[in-house]
Amino acid sequence: MKLLLAPMEGLLDCVLRDLLTRVGGVDRCVSEFIRVTGTLLPERAFLRTMPELRHGSRTLAGVPVRAQLLGSDPACMAENAARLAELGAEGVDLNFGCPAKVVNRHGGGAALLRDPAQIEAVVAAVRRAVPAGVPVSAKMRLGYDDDALAHECAQAMASGGAGELVVHARTKADGYRPPAYWERIPAIRAAVSIPVVANGEIWTVQDAQRCRALSGCDALMLGRGAVADPGLALAIRAADGVAAPAEALPWQALVPHLVQFWQMVGERVTPRHRAGRLKQWLNLLRRRYPEAQQAFDQLRTLNDCRAVTDWVNRLQTQPQDQVALQSSAPAR
Repeated sequence: MKLLLAPMEGLLDCVLRDLLTRVGGVDRCVSEFIRVTGTLLPERAFLRTMPELRHGSRTLAGVPVRAQLLGSDPACMAENAARLAELGAEGVDLNFGCPAKVVNRHGGGAALLRDPAQIEAVVAAVRRAVPAGVPVSAKMRLGYDDDALAHECAQAMASGGAGELVVHARTKADGYRPPAYWERIPAIRAAVSIPVVANGEIWTVQDAQRCRALSGCDALMLGRGAVADPGLALAIRAADGVAAPAEALPWQALVPHLVQFWQMVGERVTPRHRAGRLKQWLNLLRRRYPEAQQAFDQLRTLNDCRAVTDWVNRLQTQPQDQVALQSSAPAR
């Protein structure tokens, strides 16, 4: 069984990749998309999104990270993929699934699912541009408005030279609304000869088991579910019998990761956005941890970085109810 960590623009960045892979259970990560719009990007643009390039294309826990490109021009995508390979990327992943309107308006992401021929041209150009030992993979949705071209799109990616395909089991029109249609993946698997990874709405061990049963995929990609429950990958492995049974990751074991998260965000994010990043993670953690709900409520109105730092520091040393009483005081 293989478990991948999904690319999630604005959420699952290098900081969370680092922390979630420290918890364990993840085999490979994919970076947020690097948007290609007609020029060869400077090295700093790749490093900004994927600083792991400085560390052998791995997180500090040693988990490989594959760089994801988003764009529609074959020649430009190829040129940037070649540069990524020169920088030591573990592989190049191609985004044919982003549902964002601004991306789709410019012909990128899920918009390409209406044009299998263009998909094949992009994949083939990238495959030719990078050394044979550098993997090329692709990520798609079931389609744009519907899944009428799902098989053709998957075949275009395989024919172009992709060696692995991740299928987010929803259309662009579905957005992120549940459910994910895992039962539609077997027909895509049957249409191609490359490995297929199932993705979408995997929040629990039970979701993972049901997804595997309905999709027929042994490999899964975890997104928001792993952010909401950092121990999810380990729990899936334990339930599958490939890891020793373990208790769910308790809140107190997660607290040091929250502290580290705040420190790392402080190094990368402008002050006015730092508190929002911590609240964003706590907002998802509320699905799994009652303590995260309490923490979210305590921080809801705090935006001053010094006040949040004080709160985080107290979280390590005091019971959370005492932290709540102090954090309600006016920020200094």
